[in-house]
Amino acid sequence: MNKPVFDSFWDFYPYYLKEHSHRVCRRLHFVGSALVLIELAWIVLTANWGWLWLLPLTGYGFAWVGHFFFEKNKPATFQYPLYSLMGDWVMFWQMLTGRTNKFRGE
Repeated sequence: MNKPVFDSFWDFYPYYLKEHSHRVCRRLHFVGSALVLIELAWIVLTANWGWLWLLPLTGYGFAWVGHFFFEKNKPATFQYPLYSLMGDWVMFWQMLTGRTNKFRGE
């Protein structure tokens, strides 16, 4: 199967949202992203730079549980790493600001 080609992030984002249609998957992404921000703040405030390795483990750990156990699909990160990372933060911001009308079934 050929992977879709996207000309821009905003062309990719509807595909990203479709790959995150399960509510629990989105919530796990949100929790992982929030924890990443908390961890990053702690690392910066305490100058414990050796803990930076924890950030991707936390963020992707929560997200991948959502994909493998709830969405039952492969994370978009494997095919579109940069766009997927951008999508994580756009979706996080939309959820944080209550713009969930962008999601189906909400």
